[in-house]
Amino acid sequence: MTESMIIQLIAVNCRYSHSCLALFYVRQQLERHLPKAQTRFRQFTINDPYYPTLLRISTPETTAFFFSVYIWNHAYLHRLLTDLHQLRPQTPIVLGGPQALVLREALNFQPTVVDGEIEGVKASFYTDLREGRLQIDYQCTPGSSFRSPYKRDDFCRQLKNRNIYYESSRGCPFSCSYCLSSVGRGVVNRDLQETRKELTAILRHQPQIIRFVDRTFNADGGRALAIWRFLSASHAESPATSFHFEIAPGLFNEEMFEFLEGLPAGLFQFEIGIQSTNNETLKAVNRVMDLKKASTNIRRLTAMANIHLHIDLILGLPYDTRQTFGRSLNDVFALGPHYIQMGLLKVLPGTTIHRRRRQFGLMAAALPPYEILATKWLEDKELGRLLSLGECLEAFHNNRFFTTFFNYLRQIDEDILFFFSELSDFCQKRGFFQLANTQALLTETLVEFTARYPGTALIREVLLYDWLHAGGRRPPPCLQPVDMKGARDYLWHHLPDEVEGLFTQRQRHAFFKKAIFQRFSVETLKLAGHNIKSSQPEAYAAFLPVTTGLLKHQETRVILKE
Repeated sequence: MTESMIIQLIAVNCRYSHSCLALFYVRQQLERHLPKAQTRFRQFTINDPYYPTLLRISTPETTAFFFSVYIWNHAYLHRLLTDLHQLRPQTPIVLGGPQALVLREALNFQPTVVDGEIEGVKASFYTDLREGRLQIDYQCTPGSSFRSPYKRDDFCRQLKNRNIYYESSRGCPFSCSYCLSSVGRGVVNRDLQETRKELTAILRHQPQIIRFVDRTFNADGGRALAIWRFLSASHAESPATSFHFEIAPGLFNEEMFEFLEGLPAGLFQFEIGIQSTNNETLKAVNRVMDLKKASTNIRRLTAMANIHLHIDLILGLPYDTRQTFGRSLNDVFALGPHYIQMGLLKVLPGTTIHRRRRQFGLMAAALPPYEILATKWLEDKELGRLLSLGECLEAFHNNRFFTTFFNYLRQIDEDILFFFSELSDFCQKRGFFQLANTQALLTETLVEFTARYPGTALIREVLLYDWLHAGGRRPPPCLQPVDMKGARDYLWHHLPDEVEGLFTQRQRHAFFKKAIFQRFSVETLKLAGHNIKSSQPEAYAAFLPVTTGLLKHQETRVILKE
């Protein structure tokens, strides 16, 4: 082949907002070793219509096709590559990524696989690619150095309106048996000065979010804190950018907490892998965690109310029964995270748990993403019921609509496994999962479902508060009658011309015109987080047309009843 090569780098992501970091690294190395070659980036999703995607890819002038293969795009790529090879049988196809070898075994032809980090592939790979004599396999040397693969133009083209993925380190300090990161050993950190330089270049483009893909970002506390301080200092130059990190909750120290307390709401997001609170389960999967310390630290993070907390649980791990999983769910719910993800165990080929699957009685799907089907401790029907419960948890809990309601459930020490199991059955009977999850539908469902509870009146009031706090205007029929006009008229006639912190005399009319007023019990207002010291059983809440806080709720002020 000549130097005027045209190489297509093709990403098939789960969603449009995602991007494929690996292929940017591939482009970086191709341009380094084959500077005269043209690289063309194409990004699709697994939900894109198939035939138009195939036609856009299969251009005859292409010299080679590169794909990154994961459990989520495996099935789509199996079909795509099969047809692509039929259309362009003489054009090399190169695969990389954690599922590359597995996909090749499933195909009826033999594409080239680069196994490992592209920076570690031998120079002979590029010579073979240029000369049109690629071999079947290329092994990469682990632990190679790496630097940011992005260019200035990427942010207005390939990465426009997409998540920006960035890694300041590679590898993981832990050896969880279900994770492919456990196969390798050790962590490679980017130089801090280089990391700051690369992030500065990215932040100039003011992306919406930068997702750090470091497997345990705070494994080195001093290094993590240095990067956090840098990002916080850069906030003024890129105020719209937020940052997502995967963190280990047991690895925080006082200096970290003192720094994090001063952050603006929403600047940082933390994803926390608890997976299970059953010690026997954690031991079986080689997951090292001080659960007491982790819980204490998560509670501190929750109390700060300025960092979005996403906690992961894995369904189908060894030794987890319905009872132990329910205990894990209750333990996590009690911590007050904003998002609880119940993910199915993936029994990935090449992992320790895959090798021990017969010992644990794990039955998993034969094809990617290799979800667990049954275990010694959870038969398939029970696993299915728990998965349905997870759908219900996703619909009702993992949003900004019902924060006060779930605070109420925590206060009464509700068994959250039982609550969502019952709610899931209730929803199934009413065809809930075939409908759009609007705030109105969710609210109506909770009102009807909780009618059996002894505190029905308080629950309805709590749900009314949540409706208005989340930005709803006219409450749905299930929360009526509501005398918001009476509340407004009462306050108009009883409040003085000026109220410190609410309005001046000149602002009084505009305040009453824009705000929504409603009377609530002090109990509801305390559940909503208002610190009220009053002997009165009721007070008024004014919901202002300004969003505030981590979850962008309506700014709410309490006005004590005279």
